[in-house]
Amino acid sequence: MSKLVISGYYGFGNAGDEAMLSAMVEALRALEPTLTITVISGNPADTRRRYNVCAVHRLNLWGIAQAVRKADLLVSGGGSLLQDVTSGRSIFYYLGVLQLACLLGCPIMLYAQGIGPIRSSVARSFMRHIGNRIVAGTVRDEGSLAELAGLGVALHKVTVTADPVLALSPVPLDAGQAILSQLGLQGEGPLIGFAVREWQGREHFKNVFAAVADRLVAELSARIVFLPMQCPDDLQAARLVAGRMQQEHALIGTKCDTQELLSIVGNLDLLVGVRLHALIFAAVRETPFLGGSYDPKIDRFLETLGEKPVGTLDSLTEENLLGRIQQILAKTPADEARRQRVGELRKQALYNAERAIGLLRKKG
Repeated sequence: MSKLVISGYYGFGNAGDEAMLSAMVEALRALEPTLTITVISGNPADTRRRYNVCAVHRLNLWGIAQAVRKADLLVSGGGSLLQDVTSGRSIFYYLGVLQLACLLGCPIMLYAQGIGPIRSSVARSFMRHIGNRIVAGTVRDEGSLAELAGLGVALHKVTVTADPVLALSPVPLDAGQAILSQLGLQGEGPLIGFAVREWQGREHFKNVFAAVADRLVAELSARIVFLPMQCPDDLQAARLVAGRMQQEHALIGTKCDTQELLSIVGNLDLLVGVRLHALIFAAVRETPFLGGSYDPKIDRFLETLGEKPVGTLDSLTEENLLGRIQQILAKTPADEARRQRVGELRKQALYNAERAIGLLRKKG
């Protein structure tokens, strides 16, 4: 029976990261049902309950060392862990876990990582050191591969794939319909969701979103709902935008799990998102979407679909965003080219698990 340890930003209520973990566990177990999985988590009890895995607290260094020492493979799992823009310190934690695995003789794999930007010279040196000691790696976009190349990491072990969440199995729409119905969002007008977040004190985009949402209600009888992806942070941001509106709107004020969020997004006619995984959820559910960019990962994901963001958080304009929304709502059925591209990305996302299981079987 093989043992695998997953390192990542889990157990903190971030819907995107939890969706990644859910997708990883689902895909890995589909290939190897007897696999023993241990997750390094900020809330081990919750992680155990949600995913039926073993879990150790991210600050329990002895427990992490014991799990890694017994493991056949450590994967640094998904997301934008290896960058120093959001935080200048977190990258050293995740690289430190990988360095621990190297010291204990446990093979390491980067699993659908989004790499960079990495600005600190110390962090860049550490990333180069670790990147050249992996047994294999997958990255979720070409930009991440370019970051590794720029750091001096040998690329012959690295493959470009896609975000693990794109491989999630479909979920029924019933749960989302029930949540939206409780908010009084029945009606005939287009149902439009906004997924916002705070970012370095930016205020301009909040004003634009509020103004556009007001006009959508007034001009199209739209039903507006704010969809927090991470509670309580996104909930606060959503309240700030909603509070600037004059027209009727709704806000999901409770924490939803991955299945519920996917179901809600599947019921929307359009999603306007700042959160990356809100956009990925929309892609999975074939819900039309527009992305506002605050980070290269947004641009990179949209590029994989042959698209561009509607603007940055600083450059968004009311007329441009409203115009793009009106164009999308007028286009039916859903864009066939995007559907085909998402199908290709799903296959690439599944390859992440295939690569990890291949390493375990080779070692066994």
